[in-house]
Amino acid sequence: MKNFFQFAKQRLNVDRKLIALYCVVYFCWGMLMDWFGTQMELARFTYWWQVITCYIIYMVPVSLLLRDFPFHRQYAYGLIAMCALEFGGYALGSSYAYPNNLIDQFFDIRNFSLGMALFFAFYFPLGNWAVNKLYQKIF
Repeated sequence: MKNFFQFAKQRLNVDRKLIALYCVVYFCWGMLMDWFGTQMELARFTYWWQVITCYIIYMVPVSLLLRDFPFHRQYAYGLIAMCALEFGGYALGSSYAYPNNLIDQFFDIRNFSLGMALFFAFYFPLGNWAVNKLYQKIF
């Protein structure tokens, strides 16, 4: 456990501008996805501010921990992180899945959270790639 804390401390010790860029990108991405999920009647947050707790407070640190790993490792570890987030959100009722949505229709209602976790796990490698490209261009 001590090794993990040393690893995490080292990985999270980054330029504040990088953290700010992650927060801006992930906040915008989260608001867009919440809007899209609502418009398509797939799923939505119960409250708009959950974008902050999920995308910034939860996903930004996970992204920073995974940022230099190969794509497949970022996805695999991201899948574990997203499974916990998706399961918790729907179990607690802080996320709302629209009844008979497209995912339910294609994959069955029992597979909704799994489908969401499989999709959102791509956020970590894609988000790290996008933020890295923006950071190089801006700074």
